[in-house]
Amino acid sequence: MLTYIHPKLPMRNKNTTRAYYINQLGFKEVGKVDYEGYLMVKYDNIEIHFFEFNGLDPKENYGQVYIRTDDIEAFYQALIDRNVSIHPNGKLASKPWGQKEFALLDPDNNLLTFGQDLNG
Repeated sequence: MLTYIHPKLPMRNKNTTRAYYINQLGFKEVGKVDYEGYLMVKYDNIEIHFFEFNGLDPKENYGQVYIRTDDIEAFYQALIDRNVSIHPNGKLASKPWGQKEFALLDPDNNLLTFGQDLNG
């Protein structure tokens, strides 16, 4: 019944968010219409939407997304090669709950965690 999820995260500046996700992380912009105060980006089957929130205080932003991957080491290395800043507490590591994960913060402090199942 349910097929996809497209989380919506807050952003303060559309141009900054667009540049980060496209130029740093390798996402592509979705759609041909540029909606005011709204942004949609996609990477493979992952789509993330952003809504403009000018008053957002990044220190008080708790937006989080967990993204599954089937080749976490290659994706991690691609980000390192592009000098993407990895969260200091989120370096690539195997976790006791059976996931290999790493995390980063976008320009608005939205936490992106990427994980791969160690058991399959």
